[in-house]
Amino acid sequence: MHIEERRYAETARDYALRVLKANIISMDLEPGAMVSENELSAQMGLSRTPVREALMDLAKCRVVDVLPQRGSRIALIDYALVEEARFAREVLEVAILDLVCAQATPADIAQLRQNVRLQTLAQEPGMEKAQSMMELDDAFHQMLFRIARKENTYSMLCGMTIHFDRVRSLALGVVRDSKIIADHQAICEAVAARDAQRARKIMTEHLGRVKVDEATIRRAYPQYIKEQAKG
Repeated sequence: MHIEERRYAETARDYALRVLKANIISMDLEPGAMVSENELSAQMGLSRTPVREALMDLAKCRVVDVLPQRGSRIALIDYALVEEARFAREVLEVAILDLVCAQATPADIAQLRQNVRLQTLAQEPGMEKAQSMMELDDAFHQMLFRIARKENTYSMLCGMTIHFDRVRSLALGVVRDSKIIADHQAICEAVAARDAQRARKIMTEHLGRVKVDEATIRRAYPQYIKEQAKG
């Protein structure tokens, strides 16, 4: 498990929640894996109470299963929850693009383009220790919310979409990153051209890739996926 440094004035519970969430999304804590409060506490340098509280918070999001008398387990990926999270992202991220296209300054557009260049650079051999595609992807979308002056909306959305983000993390491993980069490049150029209609169309297709990629991800990681109930 990757342990990040605790931030200034961050409570033990918030720190535990942030670290656990990041490791769940990155797959360092794999779907189906049992986790021990004692071991997690030792790794993060915390008492058991904030770790237990963080696990309960994640259980409310249905990304951790609390098993009576057995402990806690990282939940398998439930594609029904992934789709709900994708829907939330699409509604909000497509909606802000009118504002982004109207409000983006030349400096904002330069920042978006620089992010896309870094994404391309991250694919070069020997760049494994550079900023990851997942981090750059997150930063690109966060920039759009910042340009639209909807940063609180972005923070709210991050709390809802952990299910989507787990699949996105897997997709970066089995689906060509060039598709994602090309989408970001096209969104960036649509914003530069103030073409909100095109930007909305590309974003809808971009976020919809998670549905297109489902079969590929299921084949690559069947042990991570919850079987759908047969109706």
